[in-house]
Amino acid sequence: MNITQTIKHLDWLLIAAVFLLSGLGLLTVYSAGNSGSAFFEKQLIWLSIGFFVMLAVSFFDYRIFKNYSSSVLGIYLFAVVLLLFLFIFGSNIRGSLAWFRFGGVAFEPVELVKLVLIITLAKYFSARHTEIYRWHHFIVSGIYVSLPLLLVLVQPDFGSAAILFFIWLGLLAIAGLKAKHFLVLVSLLLVVSFFGWSYVLHNYQRERLSSFLSPQSDPLGAGYNILQSTIAVGSGGWLGKGLGRGTQSQLNFLPEQHTDFIFAAIAEEWGFFGVLFLISLLAFIFWRLAKSALSASNNFSKFFISGFMILILAHGFVNIGMNLGILPITGISLPFVSYGGSNLLMNFLAIGLIQSIRVRQIEFEKDEE
Repeated sequence: MNITQTIKHLDWLLIAAVFLLSGLGLLTVYSAGNSGSAFFEKQLIWLSIGFFVMLAVSFFDYRIFKNYSSSVLGIYLFAVVLLLFLFIFGSNIRGSLAWFRFGGVAFEPVELVKLVLIITLAKYFSARHTEIYRWHHFIVSGIYVSLPLLLVLVQPDFGSAAILFFIWLGLLAIAGLKAKHFLVLVSLLLVVSFFGWSYVLHNYQRERLSSFLSPQSDPLGAGYNILQSTIAVGSGGWLGKGLGRGTQSQLNFLPEQHTDFIFAAIAEEWGFFGVLFLISLLAFIFWRLAKSALSASNNFSKFFISGFMILILAHGFVNIGMNLGILPITGISLPFVSYGGSNLLMNFLAIGLIQSIRVRQIEFEKDEE
């Protein structure tokens, strides 16, 4: 397959939507002010790298994961070992031992783990989805997710642990999850949540998670972030205050306006129509992914694309929910929008794999004609 054919068969509508979404985030990061200019330059670099990573991966034959279990097991074990190494070489940032630092660059392994887990479960379910009702497959797939989930929970990163769980739950549902299995999963979620809440999280982290229930009770402490976020969202009106004119973000009342609370910054400066544009782009991306999943020529492709859809949906739902004050603050990023190289690169890597699936499917269909 030559370069021209590959580029021609890429889903350019999906790519355009991804870059429009990333551009909106980039403008908002730039708008963060003097301190945001450095973030803007770094994010622009990560975005450029992400584009070339996506193109490079689109030439990669995804079938190495589809056809060879050893390749999938290898990247899974590598991802788990990375999480283990965090407890030796990791850097503690905001109370969570979740980062590797290499000079001025930080890498968050859990973002890679999310993608690797999707590949692992896609490989497992693609060969066993017709008999997923058997407890054996339920337990084995649960072990695959439990190892990284528990390591992430101990960091502690409650938000990412929940994302890993929902990836598993979503793919189980697509594979044909039965009602009795669903009840077991709900019970397991409650047990893990209780364990994490009681024995893993520190008091300040518990306060941060529960503050969304009554932020007014501690407006200058645990409830501060949520109150400032909801004020920013509510003050944007229909058209927003304009780029660089948001009072909550520009005067630094809104914390982490380039990462966790970038949605609130967008709502304040771009208004209701800006938010509508953002959600429309997310919905369009979701639709293009759904279309690819439904037309996939094999089960691995279907499960992988579906897993990435679950990841995007979970990240978007949790991030927007916490910005609106209806979900706990968990530090989950808004896909393709929030500042951060780890999440952005892994998302572009996933888009590249999906392009690889699309290109090879088109070529296969041509050969069949």
